Amino acid sequence: MENNIILTGDRPTGPLHLGHYVGSLSNRVRLQNTGKYIPFVMIADLQALTDNAENPAKIRQNILEVALDYLAAGLEPDKTTMFVQSHITALTELPMYYANLVTMSRLERNPTIKNEIKLRGFERNLPVGFMTYPISQAADITAFRAKYVPVGDDQLPMLEQAREIVSAFNRIYKCDVLVEPEAILPDNSSCTRLVGTDGNAKMSKSLGNCIYLKDDEKTVKQKIMSMYTDPEHININDPGHVDGNAVFAYLDAFSNKRHFEEYLPEYQSLDEMKKHYMRGGLGDMKCKKFLNNVMQEMLRPIRERREEYAKDKGEVLNMLKKGTDHAQEVSLETLALVRRAIGVDYFNDEDFIEEFTK
Repeated sequence: MENNIILTGDRPTGPLHLGHYVGSLSNRVRLQNTGKYIPFVMIADLQALTDNAENPAKIRQNILEVALDYLAAGLEPDKTTMFVQSHITALTELPMYYANLVTMSRLERNPTIKNEIKLRGFERNLPVGFMTYPISQAADITAFRAKYVPVGDDQLPMLEQAREIVSAFNRIYKCDVLVEPEAILPDNSSCTRLVGTDGNAKMSKSLGNCIYLKDDEKTVKQKIMSMYTDPEHININDPGHVDGNAVFAYLDAFSNKRHFEEYLPEYQSLDEMKKHYMRGGLGDMKCKKFLNNVMQEMLRPIRERREEYAKDKGEVLNMLKKGTDHAQEVSLETLALVRRAIGVDYFNDEDFIEEFTK
């Protein structure tokens, strides 16, 4: 039988932002709506605790925020199983088995982990739980025997480590219990990693350079109007640079031909607009006003759906509970297969019981 299971998720350290949306969330909605896949989407509260252990209230407060963002973006409970990581018991047991298959030196070489350590300034004083993040992520994916994982390119090293763990497990225990996952990247290469509004290479809650899916119209406009552009483009007639310019990075990710027809008909395309900016004569304010029109159009239906779902938060919580119960059932089936492959299912192994009780 063809494996069409998808697993992905987010850490509930705050509401979701445009980086989440273009990097993975919009792709999840698209894949869900094809009807060809069985999607599982996880609110990764255990992973969030790896660097927020002293502030669990932050995680607790954002469980519902992330769930609302999922629904607002277009995920539907009858098509996608949304669940909370900490209530899936297999996800605390599987990492114990997988940790024995990974060396410390391999974890230290993981580019994603190295970058995150640098970003947070951990150096050597990092929590063990954070260091073993790739092992936990492998457990999340394999617990549901997921074949596909929609991610941004910054998560590819994590997925590669999960594949190594799967390969090692199946080889050592001479089985085919675990499934090697494959990445599904955004179609638009500009969306693989969205820069922050300050021009930083990554949009991040901790850096305060995000546009959140829940931001109101006024807030979105304020953030766009204060966006980083080209520091050398001082006067309107100065030649400008589009590389490293946050406004054009966002236009690459979100604008299309229809937007130009609707809001800026003097240009046929983004390429034409870029050429004008680069030769001089196009001001930053005009570019930002156009981007604001594009972003408001995209975010308006998301914001309206979120407001509607937020009217009945009890129902949102019930949806999460139902999804978590289903995810628990599926993951326990995998856990039973893993235990059997390793040989630690003592009380369900008839051969072991017979030999032990002779």
